[in-house]
Amino acid sequence: MTIDWDWFPDHRDDLVRLTVDHLSTAIPSVLFGLLIALPLAVIAHRVRPLRGLLLGLSNVLFTIPSIAIFVLLLPVTGLTRTTAITGLTIYTLVVLLRNTVEGLDSVPTKVREASKAMGTRPLRTLLTVELPLAFPVIMAGVRVATVMAISLVSVASYIGYGGLGQLFTDGFQRNYPTPVVAGVALSLLLALVADAVLVTVQWLCTPWLRRRA
Repeated sequence: MTIDWDWFPDHRDDLVRLTVDHLSTAIPSVLFGLLIALPLAVIAHRVRPLRGLLLGLSNVLFTIPSIAIFVLLLPVTGLTRTTAITGLTIYTLVVLLRNTVEGLDSVPTKVREASKAMGTRPLRTLLTVELPLAFPVIMAGVRVATVMAISLVSVASYIGYGGLGQLFTDGFQRNYPTPVVAGVALSLLLALVADAVLVTVQWLCTPWLRRRA
């Protein structure tokens, strides 16, 4: 396999544009997935009969191939970025929902009882006690979901919103490996940078763990 190194500087603007396009699809899907997962996880944690139903439904959605999801969404949202973001949100939801539920489950019962004994309302207990203690486990899910979303954006090139995935399509169609190598390298770099950013955010938001360490 021969790499045309002159191709990279000649297509620098295209690489920047596709990278931004890639992120503009991946990041919203994770954010929307988290916004949906948080309330569902609280319901699954507190209403035990619904726990298996919600987790089971998310697992079923995860088994649907990504291309099939995009195809099913096309009659509703059309060939738009909304289709790509919605499909990816469905995929991130299963990871985010399960990790959020596990994070809430990891909060010691004595901590909740102590908060209740102090007269703290359930909503305030959730926001000031349970979610902060569950934060490391939740962030682990966010990290996995983010890396997964970045890798799956390329599949959305099927509907024209695949970001760096367009490099794969171009390279395969022309039997020209250089764009494919560029797409793989940039996708990997994005995943590593995103994970490093999330690790930093978790470190900054959990001072009690830093003191313990």
